[in-house]
Amino acid sequence: MMWAMLLLSCGAKGSASKENGDTSVRPESMDSAVVTIPAFNADSAYAYVARQVAFGPRVPNTEAHEQAARWLESELRRHGATVSIQKADLGAAQGNVLHSTNIMGSFNPEMGDRLLLLAHYDTRPRADKDPDPANHNKPIDGANDGASGVGVLLEAARILGQNNPGKGIDILFVDAEDSGTEDDDESWALGARYFAENPITPGYVPSRVILLDMVGGKDAVFPAEYFSRRGATSLDNSFRRVAANEGLAHLFPSSIGGAVNDDHIPFLQQGIPAIDIIDYRPDGFCPTWHTMADNLENIDPKTLEAVGRVVTRFIYEE
Repeated sequence: MMWAMLLLSCGAKGSASKENGDTSVRPESMDSAVVTIPAFNADSAYAYVARQVAFGPRVPNTEAHEQAARWLESELRRHGATVSIQKADLGAAQGNVLHSTNIMGSFNPEMGDRLLLLAHYDTRPRADKDPDPANHNKPIDGANDGASGVGVLLEAARILGQNNPGKGIDILFVDAEDSGTEDDDESWALGARYFAENPITPGYVPSRVILLDMVGGKDAVFPAEYFSRRGATSLDNSFRRVAANEGLAHLFPSSIGGAVNDDHIPFLQQGIPAIDIIDYRPDGFCPTWHTMADNLENIDPKTLEAVGRVVTRFIYEE
């Protein structure tokens, strides 16, 4: 997970900026048609997070990364998705080449209108925000920054395989997100940028995109991300309305949290509505961000459940 920018000053992580006035999204009455929302299993999502962490840090060009990629592909197939694989060699900020693999599972692939849900599965090769300088060149477990979003989406894939929503849904596990440097905007989200610029199947263009990033931390909160709010206002409103209908408006406020350079940006640049659901506190990212403390001990199943419930309801209701 990369850096966030102050809304008034680019190039540094800063405190959250709040919108003026009452911007909360309140529940709306349901349509007359009753929609059955499948239950989201937080224990299953947590197990998916734990399985990823067990591989070790999923840094590109490592065996743990390759093992994780093969496992993600097999899980999507096991849940009945039509799987597409996109491989690319991408130049990293350090001058090395990242052998990347984007993995997409499609449900109802024959349908033209596509909702794309994504999360990155690679992990940070350097714990450069750790309080101990001795850890700054060590790779992190990435339990939250990487595995949490993937865990929620794997549980969503399991649900989709058992409960056809009658809609076109794609789940993308994107690679090469987290090897960037703070002084280079273009060094982040390499896999997502490649995906957005190179259709994984001929003519593929999603109609809406929802990114999950750092969605498993303790005491998490998910305010509106600045670029999401500016570039995909209707989609962001819809997601927060669903959260309100789940009784979770306090975790998904409409106030602006920060401006984050993340995997949703390449889609917004192409005019595709895309939002970033990301944990952002008043003083910035969660305290385990890019530290050795980003481990399984600091994952809260209740946070996974809250995000998973909103995503599941959005899939079947919107």
